[in-house]
Amino acid sequence: MFKKILKSYDYSLIVVLTMLVIFGLIMVYSASMVSAVQRYDVASDYFYQRQKLNLVVSALIFIFTALIPYKMLQSNKILVPMVFLSLFGLGALFIFGHVAGNAQSWFKIGASSLQPSEFVKLCVIIYLSAVYAKKQSYINEFNKGVVPPLAYLVLVVVFVAIQPDVGTAAIIFLIAATIIFSSGMSLRNVSKLVGIGLLVSIPLLFMISGFLFSDVRVGRFLAYQDPFKDAQGIGWQLANSYMAVGSGGLKGLGLGQSIQKLGYLPESHTDFIMAVIAEELGIFGVGFVLLCLGYIVLRGIFIGIKCKDPFGSLLAIGISSMIGIQSFINLGGISGIIPLTGVPLPFVSYGGSSLLQLSIAMGILLNISMFVNYEQNYKNKEEHSKPGKTKKTTGQAFSFRK
Repeated sequence: MFKKILKSYDYSLIVVLTMLVIFGLIMVYSASMVSAVQRYDVASDYFYQRQKLNLVVSALIFIFTALIPYKMLQSNKILVPMVFLSLFGLGALFIFGHVAGNAQSWFKIGASSLQPSEFVKLCVIIYLSAVYAKKQSYINEFNKGVVPPLAYLVLVVVFVAIQPDVGTAAIIFLIAATIIFSSGMSLRNVSKLVGIGLLVSIPLLFMISGFLFSDVRVGRFLAYQDPFKDAQGIGWQLANSYMAVGSGGLKGLGLGQSIQKLGYLPESHTDFIMAVIAEELGIFGVGFVLLCLGYIVLRGIFIGIKCKDPFGSLLAIGISSMIGIQSFINLGGISGIIPLTGVPLPFVSYGGSSLLQLSIAMGILLNISMFVNYEQNYKNKEEHSKPGKTKKTTGQAFSFRK
């Protein structure tokens, strides 16, 4: 039994994830070694050592969550405290939160900091997946099956947006939209939600536009349009990101040889780490990261489609969409496709909260894949081998609509 379970784990996912985080650790050291000394007045390997510790803790959490059956997360004994703690954590930021990067998004704990909104992303995925999985029998009853779970989502998005952290709020909203669209509800109900959302959000945005659209955010949008118009001012970050990406070429300048990280490119080890990768390792380094991230996202979606359990299916798709959406927003920001939002690159950027949350999510995804593979390779065969037994099937949330 135990050997069959071990054989059912998706080891290709583990290998790709391991390669990506080790590569990220190397690039954190390369990207931060100068700014650690010049800007933060610490040892050149300060951020590398801290990220290495984050990686060890995250690896242990990853193994633990990969071994715990994901269906336990569907229990009200876990869902109710999780919802309460996530809202309490976001609310407590307005009293005890630490301000950094124009947002009150962190709890300062000694030399470390914790960002609750990173973990709230996963809470939203688990909650919406669990609730919509339970409502499969009446998923198309709008007032009963569609609307109730959205109260939690609205509260979370509002709390995160007014920190203000518009980038993370947008990610949470897009993740939720992916889960809702994949839940099996009709396009008619999806259209209703879109219409209601527009009717509520547009007037609200006008009311709080002065708060959300600060000078910094307006500056980012203007810089996105033409960063070199004010390269010494609001376009500084994006202009230097362009120069880093453009100077890397095919092979790059060589590991550790970035020029833009020498005080020109801010947050070189967090939000702009891909710019340093492009400069030092060229298209090969960028391609490696994109292939690894692409494999994880597509593999997760494939696991979600194969999973016959609605909760597992939505959970896998939600986790995959989170990684894909966050990667697009980070890469789109440094390349000028979309305005900068200050979102880290999954598994690669420096950050303990992000890495820990992603490790929990990947452990859950790996556990789902194990159950899918075990059911396909062993359980179904055992059922068929018993006389008089027929294969039982369950509903699946992710489906193509008629």
